[in-house]
Amino acid sequence: MQNRDAEIEKEPVPYLQRTKRILINLFIGFHIVAIACWCVPLDLPLLSSCKELVRPYFLWSGLFQSWDTFAPTPWGLNSYVEATLVYKDGSQKTWAFPRMEQLSPGERYVKERYRKFAEILQNDGSDAVWPDVARRIARLNSTPSQPVKTVILIQKWSLIVPRVDGSYRPEPWEQHVLFGYGVRPGDLQ
Repeated sequence: MQNRDAEIEKEPVPYLQRTKRILINLFIGFHIVAIACWCVPLDLPLLSSCKELVRPYFLWSGLFQSWDTFAPTPWGLNSYVEATLVYKDGSQKTWAFPRMEQLSPGERYVKERYRKFAEILQNDGSDAVWPDVARRIARLNSTPSQPVKTVILIQKWSLIVPRVDGSYRPEPWEQHVLFGYGVRPGDLQ
């Protein structure tokens, strides 16, 4: 019995199976190193280079993480993104990404990725994805009899201003048009 087990262990692993194992290990190893480099809140040259290298992939895949909430300076504004939709007949509708403060705890857990996405979407460096976002919103809100003609992405924000006593006062809401998109018929399919 021992000889048989030894023979089975000595059989060569087929090339395809060995290649799969190597690729899976490389995939896992890459993600462990990349996520570790991305999440370390230090500004070292090697980490900065690693972050810039993996940034497009992390943004595309949703693996990005920002430490802005905690340090070195927390966000100084409350913001969200809405879209004004103009339909073929001229009617309008406002569509918004889910906002955490308007959801139940269970819904927040499921939809947290939208908060992260909308947060990143507001950065000027994310302008390359704005047309795709506009097309997606148009598809979600169109029907064959009532297609969306135009999507206007709007950033809304209110500054968070600390008072002398440490409390905060609400500031008026402001808005800025991020992007306007004329929807083509092929975008709705």
